[in-house]
Amino acid sequence: MDETLSTKSYRIGIDVGGTFTKAALIDNMDGSVAGRSSVHTTHDHPDGVAAGVIQVFERVLSDAGIDARDVVLLAHSTTQATNALLEGDVARVGIVGLSSAKAAKLAEVQVRIDGIELAPGRVLQTSNQFLLSDGLDRKAVEDAVRALRADGAQVLVASAAFGVDNTSTEELVRKVGEDFDLPTTCGHEVTRLYGLTTRTRTAVINASILPRMIATANLTETSMKNAGIDAPLMIMRGDGGVMSISEMRHRPAMTMLSGPAASVAGSLMHVGMSDGIYFEVGGTSTNLGVVKAGRPVVTYANVGGHDTFVSSLDVRVLGVAGGSLIRISDNSVREVGPRSAHIAGLRYACFAPAEVFENARVVFFEPKPGDGDDFVAIETEQHGRFALTTTCAANAAGLTSPEMHCYAPAEAARAAFAPLAAKMGKDVVSLAKEVLASAAGKVMPTIRSLIKDYQLEEEQQVLIGTGGGIGALLPTVAEGLSLRFEIAKDAEIISSIGAALAMVREVVERANPDPSSDDIVHLRTEALEAIGKLGADPKTVDISVEIDRQTGRIRAIATGAAALRSSGDTEAVTERQARRVAARSFRQGEDDVELVAETPGAFVYRPKADFRHSLRIVDRRGNVRLQRSHAVVHQTNVENWQNSFQSMNLFGPEDPIDAFFGAVLLYDTHLVDVTDESLFSNAVMIVDSELSGVPRQTPVVLIGLGRPTAAEH
Repeated sequence: MDETLSTKSYRIGIDVGGTFTKAALIDNMDGSVAGRSSVHTTHDHPDGVAAGVIQVFERVLSDAGIDARDVVLLAHSTTQATNALLEGDVARVGIVGLSSAKAAKLAEVQVRIDGIELAPGRVLQTSNQFLLSDGLDRKAVEDAVRALRADGAQVLVASAAFGVDNTSTEELVRKVGEDFDLPTTCGHEVTRLYGLTTRTRTAVINASILPRMIATANLTETSMKNAGIDAPLMIMRGDGGVMSISEMRHRPAMTMLSGPAASVAGSLMHVGMSDGIYFEVGGTSTNLGVVKAGRPVVTYANVGGHDTFVSSLDVRVLGVAGGSLIRISDNSVREVGPRSAHIAGLRYACFAPAEVFENARVVFFEPKPGDGDDFVAIETEQHGRFALTTTCAANAAGLTSPEMHCYAPAEAARAAFAPLAAKMGKDVVSLAKEVLASAAGKVMPTIRSLIKDYQLEEEQQVLIGTGGGIGALLPTVAEGLSLRFEIAKDAEIISSIGAALAMVREVVERANPDPSSDDIVHLRTEALEAIGKLGADPKTVDISVEIDRQTGRIRAIATGAAALRSSGDTEAVTERQARRVAARSFRQGEDDVELVAETPGAFVYRPKADFRHSLRIVDRRGNVRLQRSHAVVHQTNVENWQNSFQSMNLFGPEDPIDAFFGAVLLYDTHLVDVTDESLFSNAVMIVDSELSGVPRQTPVVLIGLGRPTAAEH
């Protein structure tokens, strides 16, 4: 092997999709893509999808000429948890509810979870036992577990009233469950929030997929060992972070929606996305969501119409994408999707040579029983049947370019569409645009909803495209909405890159309707300790605190880079390079942009002539961390930050406490964002907790965010 290669180290990110398993080989020093590969996802292999993970791992290394010993981390996203729930491949759950006699009347109802319908005809089956926790002894627990096992329970849940405060009774059930060889989930380990019904339901969903996920984890680890892979294995979580495979054995429900999460992680860390709508298009589905101030919007997952306490990205999943099939009725395009060429087992017509379609004919068919027989395909004399898809339509309409993953020569796509256009008496390009308009019509209402739901300013309303099929939909949707768009670099493997870059994330939540400053400090400390255990480099960690007085919850979100990667940070950009990045974001010339503040971690810019007070924060890696209009900048220090905060005039004569809309604080290499806080007092407590222990003369940059005008919503 080349000696220069042996001195380098690499990360591998693998995205396990429904059709393909894709790998990205990432240089650990500079974050560049050193290789890429894909294989068909091995659903039917005896080792399941783990076989495909190993196959693509070995292939990407072989193609790049890299030794497995030079890989320092392997991370992958997975559809296993989501698919297990959608397909009903779950274990029967035995629930042991616990409460003191004083609270028993109410608690017994709340811990009783009946069967959960996951999908039509697919039900997660449950059995229930209830015990009083006063003076609870082991024999009573053993009797309850024995009864649940006799009723068919394969896994257990222990859920106690106020179990987040006193975990002893839940842990006793776990110990008994181990003696009965039954995997057990305790309510307190899936969430520390009050809300007994939702906490119990979340634990039930988590426990139901334990057998399948533990088997997958074991197979993956065994396969890695047999392949001589010593690198640590991380799994993507649905909230955009990563977790160890040992942690996944306990909390597999956290991996729901990890595919879209990997895509967002890639957009944040590889592309440097700070604000906008991420728009991921695969072969079968499209995922839409929002990133604000460099953070994806996170919510609680809903399973089968039931709320849970599983944190996941607020992803809107739509049944239209690059491989969507076309339905024809009354000589017009009736619908595009949700059935795709992958489901029908057909090849995309646009990727075949144009001559294949000489003398081809239109056929109508039914992909799956009950779908309807108005789906259209093209039948050729010698090469069989091909699907007409949105990707074919985009190429036929001339809306793709060679750098797009979905690109095909327009002549091939038009030759494929010609028989259908002739049958309908329409021009080929016009028909292709009609197909795209139908597909875009499914997407645009959701984007409008996201803009409204998250009150995105005009400058945040940019579509960031990822996924192999993005070129099929993005240009048409952007034109229909009059929005700017960008296709991310390496868009087709962005999920694999996101997994490889391993954005470590941990969330600590508590039920606390009126937190004090000390409460916030303790929560931040707990979040910092938790993310440290996951392998984050403390220098890279930012912690945001959210206080929701309506729900009585307080949440600390810690994000950072894995310590492994920090040793290979890219070289910091110069001020001139950062100015160039800001100018491009403003869509102005470099000489029209001025530096108004800086810290060791970031530069702050605004246009020299700007009546709206627009602003960009560019970090030392050259990424735009924040873009806003209506912002004022104050330079101060830790000792005087609160006086400056009080005096900031946020675009009005009102008292700043009444006019407060949000703020960002920069110090050292950290960015503290309190734009989600509606109360000035909350923001003060959060910033106070952040700066506790920081030297009093440390420079601070305060950025006050004004409220957009009504015309900008």
